[in-house]
Amino acid sequence: MKVSLFITCVVDSVFPNVGIAMTRILQKCGCTVIFPPEQTCCGQPSFNSGYTEESKAVGKTLLEAFDDADVVVSPSGSCVGMIKHYYPELFSGDDVLHDKALQLANKTYEFSQFLVNVLDVEDLGAHFPHKVTFHPSCHGSRLLGVKEEPLKLLNQIHDIELVELPYARDCCGFGGTFSVKMGDISGAMADEKATHVRETKADILVGTDMGCLMNIGGRLSRVGTQTRVMHLAELLYEGIQNAEEVNA
Repeated sequence: MKVSLFITCVVDSVFPNVGIAMTRILQKCGCTVIFPPEQTCCGQPSFNSGYTEESKAVGKTLLEAFDDADVVVSPSGSCVGMIKHYYPELFSGDDVLHDKALQLANKTYEFSQFLVNVLDVEDLGAHFPHKVTFHPSCHGSRLLGVKEEPLKLLNQIHDIELVELPYARDCCGFGGTFSVKMGDISGAMADEKATHVRETKADILVGTDMGCLMNIGGRLSRVGTQTRVMHLAELLYEGIQNAEEVNA
């Protein structure tokens, strides 16, 4: 299967290892991975701030970049949520672009959603002997309905100790532009999330959106907590490498 990567701004600019890990896992699953270089931001920050026309210009670039793609996969439930739920609304006044938006929405998947629901893969043979807790991002779990898929993948990892995060479904306070516009409220929410992460005494906090993980990880770092923050793709890929070393 040919899979086109929608890598997102945050991963491309700040966390390239997430994109590399996702690519290696998709290749391990037999996919031919393609990266259209024309892709840009999905336009979510400007859309959420009310800049509709500017968001259309950005979104049109993304529609053209993935026009010929069979399947599009992204390491962000938030950005996939923008495409699947808001692109049809954004381009509703243009029949041609609206049709392209619907086509893109129908062939775009969040990473864990694609592995579990499309490729029917849950066990990657990974070995990860650490205590791990999971933060479900708001857009991934509520907007996309991706709730069980990450846990199905984590529960198949050998020797992992998965512990429940208290009040896991509470927002971390990032919310893209929300964290900028409502800094005090956002900071209080991040403090609360970091407190619950510390309560688990987990070595690793794993999630499926780097925006959330960047926010929580920054707060954990400021209070001197050494909990490592990882995207699900990074954890799975490191677990696959661990298993290969054990079996070498």
